[in-house]
Amino acid sequence: MDDTKEFLKNVGIGEVRDDFKSSKRFSDGGQYRFEVPGIQSPIAMSALLKESFKNNIFIHRVTQTKGIMLLSDDEIKKMVDLAINYGCELFLSVGPRATYDTSATAHTKEGSRIGYRLRGYDNLVYAIEDVKRACDLGVRGILLYDEGLLWVLNKMRIEGEIPKNVHFKLSAHAGHANPASAVMLEEMGLNSLNPVRDLQIPMIAAIRNAIDISLDLHTENPKSTGGFIRHYEVPSFIDVASPVYLKTGGSVAANHNWDTTEKEAIARIKQVVLVKRVIDSYCPDAVASPNQSSDLSIPE
Repeated sequence: MDDTKEFLKNVGIGEVRDDFKSSKRFSDGGQYRFEVPGIQSPIAMSALLKESFKNNIFIHRVTQTKGIMLLSDDEIKKMVDLAINYGCELFLSVGPRATYDTSATAHTKEGSRIGYRLRGYDNLVYAIEDVKRACDLGVRGILLYDEGLLWVLNKMRIEGEIPKNVHFKLSAHAGHANPASAVMLEEMGLNSLNPVRDLQIPMIAAIRNAIDISLDLHTENPKSTGGFIRHYEVPSFIDVASPVYLKTGGSVAANHNWDTTEKEAIARIKQVVLVKRVIDSYCPDAVASPNQSSDLSIPE
């Protein structure tokens, strides 16, 4: 295996030692940020942000997962305004996906491997239109599920067809779990990668060692994706994965597309508070990105 390992090392994918710690940081010097996913409406987002103030917790990123096309212009504008006034990122997810179109295969056990990827030319066009609409309404963070769409959108960003300050993150539902895939995605223009949810610490370390973009790691999960809670592993997440978004509050939901209520949005903040307790207790020297950092992709 030595020849294979040497080749991988020469292309930037090295083996990591058990004591690996990431020296990489956000441009503001922070090691970690908090992200709350599954916030599908301005009502839920408002409740979430108000509760964060009450608990003296800053949420760096709020993510909607059901799809841009399922929000009205008025709803998007309200979420954009909430993000601007609070100073956080707002990521909206691409609507068109295999599970929403006419694919019967996507709803079978074998076909679930398609994930939320796009099928055919027309759905690629629809997805691009979804993204352009969000950008026109001020959104500067887009959650993607399809590598081909990332490739096209990055070309559009380079050529000025969409704003150059739009950030792209790829969902765990795309199924990426190794450093070679991470390098490929970074080279394609990805800004933030959410690998699959159940990676062990050394696996996460190997991905971090190979790329510079931020990682998004679930500190907990809905029942539909395993239901596991990893709060006590968060210090290790910060050690090996920095710069990292700690995705917290997922255990409140039953699944990825769960319509979070106001009450559940408040419950998600409690989960963030619990994770912050672990950080304060076991790695108090870990550095959080400051509130309203200049390198956040805040809407315009």
